[in-house]
Amino acid sequence: MRSLELFAGGGGLGLGLDLAGFEPVAVVEWDRWCCDTIRHNQMLGYSQVKKWKVHHIDAKEFDYAALGSVELVSGGPPCQPFSLGGKHLAYDDARDMFPTAVRAVRELKPRAFIFENVKGITRQSFSNYFHYIQLQLAFPEITIRAQEDWIQHLGRLEKEKTSGSSTGLRYNVVARLLNASDYGIPQVRERVFIVGFRSDSEQRWSFPNTTHSFNALMKDQFGTGAYWDRHKASRQERLQQTARVKLRIPKAVVASDVGLLPWRTVRDAIMDLPDPKSRAARAVLNHAFQPGAKPYPGHTGSVLDLPAKTLKAGDHGVPGGENMIALPDGTYRYFTVRESARLQTFRDDYVFHGSWTETMRQLGNAVPVKLAHIVGASVAAQLHSAHEKQPKGRFLRRA
Repeated sequence: MRSLELFAGGGGLGLGLDLAGFEPVAVVEWDRWCCDTIRHNQMLGYSQVKKWKVHHIDAKEFDYAALGSVELVSGGPPCQPFSLGGKHLAYDDARDMFPTAVRAVRELKPRAFIFENVKGITRQSFSNYFHYIQLQLAFPEITIRAQEDWIQHLGRLEKEKTSGSSTGLRYNVVARLLNASDYGIPQVRERVFIVGFRSDSEQRWSFPNTTHSFNALMKDQFGTGAYWDRHKASRQERLQQTARVKLRIPKAVVASDVGLLPWRTVRDAIMDLPDPKSRAARAVLNHAFQPGAKPYPGHTGSVLDLPAKTLKAGDHGVPGGENMIALPDGTYRYFTVRESARLQTFRDDYVFHGSWTETMRQLGNAVPVKLAHIVGASVAAQLHSAHEKQPKGRFLRRA
């Protein structure tokens, strides 16, 4: 199925959607280093990106009409306007690209869209604007007028929603905060996914059920002990790590997780990789040791036997105490680029281009490939099912 990938970054969302069966006719990204990463992998013959047409351009300037029809529009609009670490300017931030995402939907009229953003967009201070984003995506043809502010535009959109009218281009939109660790990604990474289906297709869809849980991990570690057996941990290491894990146990635990798999941990993800200081590490792509890791209050790295903390990009490179691993011997070091890529579920043969700071920024901004695949596969299955049921000749008339 043909798709458009906006705000592509280093390729995480696009790679996952490619695995789900979507083929991007255009991949749009303004950051040179991200484009270089994708093109470098094309040069290396990485099969998934081989046919991607990468456009190094501001998404605001891209000609969407030239693409023809697509089944899906997807992307992760820049998160800085809503990030906990940003300036919290939302609509007043020049980096807010949701208006551009809405324009792409309006012009291409895809059967569905998938957009991803940070948890911060759901905060109380942004609640009206988050509501506004969803209504714009639901009614993309109702555009903001000259001399109209976004609150006034929001009012018109609300009137349209309550009117019961069924004319024009409309989408049924749902949004949910997903925790990547609940889907088998070895990282506690909470992100908002906004999914919409064109209303003329009369789709019935919901987000995929979770597959992994914290409680199952606790049972695996402290109930059966199977976790430690799998990793051949010594008795001393079990005792040391048990104490560390218990200090970091998350506050929010979901009880209804019978039959789910254990959360995947940092150890699960990276322990077959050689020590980045060793000679063997030279044979592993992007696995160079980076010195200078120092913990400080509130930034004490990720425990080996829990999912990693959320990888972060930082405004000026990697934040000092984030993106670190707390080793069993009590020392700390930065995750290597390859380790970080595993935490984001990229394949080991996918290479990140640029300096350590630039590559870690790409990874900190990325969508985990596996999570993108899970959500994308669910959307793709719904589109296939609806297409098979749709009577011949019933299509939305394009403007």
